[in-house]
Order: sequence, then structure tokens, then C-alpha cells
Amino acid sequence: MQIVIIGGGFAGVNLAQELANQKGFEVTLVDKNNYNFFPPLIYQVATGYLEPSSISYPFRKFFAGKKNLHFRLGELQRVLPSENKIILNNGELQYDHLVFATGAETSYFGMENVKKNAIPMKTLNDAIEMRNTLLKNLEKAAICNDIRERRKLLTIVVVGGGPTGVEVSGMFAEMRKNILLKEYPELATAASQIYLVDGGDALLSPMSSASQKYTLEAVTQLGVVVRLNARVVNYENDIVYFADGETIQTKNLIWAAGVTAKVFEGIPAESFGRGKRMITDAFNKITLTENIYSIGDTCIQITDLNFPEGHPQVAQVAIQQGVNLADNFKSMRNNKLLKPFKYNDKGSMAIIGKNKAVVDLPRPKLHFNGFFAWLIWLFVHLMSLISYRNRIQTFYNWMIAYFSKDQSLRMIIRPEKRSKRDA
Repeated sequence: MQIVIIGGGFAGVNLAQELANQKGFEVTLVDKNNYNFFPPLIYQVATGYLEPSSISYPFRKFFAGKKNLHFRLGELQRVLPSENKIILNNGELQYDHLVFATGAETSYFGMENVKKNAIPMKTLNDAIEMRNTLLKNLEKAAICNDIRERRKLLTIVVVGGGPTGVEVSGMFAEMRKNILLKEYPELATAASQIYLVDGGDALLSPMSSASQKYTLEAVTQLGVVVRLNARVVNYENDIVYFADGETIQTKNLIWAAGVTAKVFEGIPAESFGRGKRMITDAFNKITLTENIYSIGDTCIQITDLNFPEGHPQVAQVAIQQGVNLADNFKSMRNNKLLKPFKYNDKGSMAIIGKNKAVVDLPRPKLHFNGFFAWLIWLFVHLMSLISYRNRIQTFYNWMIAYFSKDQSLRMIIRPEKRSKRDA
């Protein structure tokens, strides 16, 4: 059975891993990057607390020794369902079963100026670009004599009150307190502000009211200005415009407000639902297709009675769907009944700052906050990293940061453009 997986995130990697060294399966994973990375921690790369290698791992090294797993670096161009074939930017592949695990990308809700000027927080490239931008703006502020221009360089607006927005704004607040004045004495008298903006009436809206209340109090105590029920409508000429007419002047707009899935040529238009997510049956097979599946953030499945509007786009859904689909492929091979997917909600969590986090557990229904929740967050995220090397490296960096209240990873690293003659 030839299985091709498009995308190497949580869903794709767990599917491949479950089929490793299984007789009767030849699995090829296709990704535009040659590495897997851990999205929940990219904000720590962006703020210089972790190196990119701490949260990423090469696919070929991960697949080494697994004889039936293969990797292909490439981007999907289109699907030819009638021929059981996909066209990549560098060739083509045949399949018996095709699985989309392409995740989601940043949604700007149709605002082209925001898309062009804001800093996204979705990929490892985004994180490195964000780190470079923020560090360059600090260096500019250090030599800027125009008070208004310097204020714009030092003001940070984070849009999106979900876990990413809360975590990155909390990290910035701690950096301002522990690092900025120590390393940038030129800015000792400069005004700086961190805004956390969300269009809803609460931070961490999917979590419990106890978590929302604690988070609002904690980020406010850190010095973050929280603006709720504030919808961004434009970002142009260093000005963030809100629907109510208010504005904020800044050169640092960080966009963590929404995601959307991708549309692929060859998949019927009727197979895409809300947020461009592929509509699937209880076994993750895409509607109106015979042997094409979708798992993780890129699919919407309304057959789970506990989630009639579709599952949340979180890591645990992707992981569990990858494992369930692997089990179903094994059942197909052995002519056994397939198992419909049912999500086991293990809870949700978010870190706010040092010794501050929130955790909600659904069964039994429990809420934790503060230091104990912070320890739970550290443990879960550490154990979720793909390799022991990642875990050891990340734990080491975290310990340095915890005791020193600092890290030494704030370098502006960008590839030098080479001429065609040098390439």
C-alpha cells in the first residue's frame, strides 16, 4: 500500500511514525521544509530564548532506520485523483492513498496592508524574521533622537488573545523588565508600551472563565495594556487602525489573530468548508473523494457528536487523528472494520510569564494557575518535542533563562544575498 502524506507537522509525523516498519506499507512524506518544528514554541525562538534547532528536527534523520518511510522535499502543485497521482514543483508521485496534513496558515481576514506590513507568528521563518525585525528596531531606537519615532520603534502591538498572543506579550514584558535597560542603557528614559489586542471580550476565549480572569490580571501586572473588543481594520504608515476609530502608532505589529487552511487544485470545491478546511467523514476521508484523506488543522469533521461544529485546531487533535488514521490503514490491510475518530480532549493550557500559567483539565474538571500550572506547561511542552536532543537542549536553555532571567541568543542573523555569479 503506497501512502503519500502531504505535510510534516503533528498530524503527518504521527501518522508516518505509526506506520514505520509496518509490512505492506510504503510511506512517503512530502514537505516544503526538510525539518519538522514545534509551533507552540516558535515565539521563544522569536524572542531569543531558544535556538531554531531546539524546536526543529530533520525529517531524514527522524526517518533513518525506518525502511518503509521516505522523505521528499517539494511543494504540492495539484492532485490528479483519476490517476492517483500528485504533481509537485519538482516531479510527481503515485499513491494508493493520499493524506493531507498541511496544517493552517496565517489569516489576515482580507486586510492586504496588514498582510504586507505585520509580523506573522506561524512558521520558523516567521520567528526568525520577527527576532531580526525587533532587534533591528531596538538598535535603531538606541540611536534615534526623534522622541516620536523612537516611541514607535519601542511600541509593540500583539493582535490575538489566544495562547500565542498571551505568551508572546508576556515574554516581551519580562524582557523589558529584565533585559532592555541592562543591555540598552541608551533607552533608560525612553517610553515603551506593549499592547495585547483582541476582538473578543476575553483573553484565551476557549478556556475557562477562571483561566481568562487570571490571565488578564497576570498580563496586566506585567505591564501589558490589554484592549478587548478591539478589531483591527488596517495597518499602514506605522499606524494600527481600529474599527472604533482609535489608532496606535508602532513599527511592530505582531499578528497572531487567526488561521486559515489551504485550497489545493484537484480537490472538489464542494469538499472545502469553513475556513477552507477540507470536509471529512468519521474516518477522515474527504467528501467526494475515494482514497484521499485529511487530518489535523486542515480538516473539519462534524461527525464527532461532542464537537458538532468541528474540532479545535490544536496539536492534540492532529496527533490523535494521525494515530487513528494509521490504525485504520492497518485495518484496511487486514480487512477489518474501521474505527471512527473521536477526540479525547486532554485539556488546554497557556504560559503567561515566569511562574505564571493556566491549565484547564476537562476530566475531572479542574483548573490550575500560577507556579504549579507553569510546571505542568513546561513538562508537557518539553515531552512533546520530537527528539531527546530537542528536549535536552530546550531544558538547558530554559534553566539558564530561569536562573539568569536572560538568554544570550539575541543575534540578528540573516542570509547575505549572493549574486548569480556566486550562486
